[in-house]
Amino acid sequence: MKNKDKNKNITINGLGSTLLLVAFIVLKLCHVIEWSWIWVLAPLWIPFVLTVIIVAVVAIWVNR
Repeated sequence: MKNKDKNKNITINGLGSTLLLVAFIVLKLCHVIEWSWIWVLAPLWIPFVLTVIIVAVVAIWVNR
């Protein structure tokens, strides 16, 4: 039962990032926001960068 809840949480979090990304892109293309494309696409690259940093820190910690 706990495994189902964990999978559900991961799916909801991924959906939230995707919806935020789509909303930012639509707002940018409709000229509602004048942000740089770097920040419009932030919901895509920020989780990736955080994951890489966490993996690097864990790898360094384990090989210490």
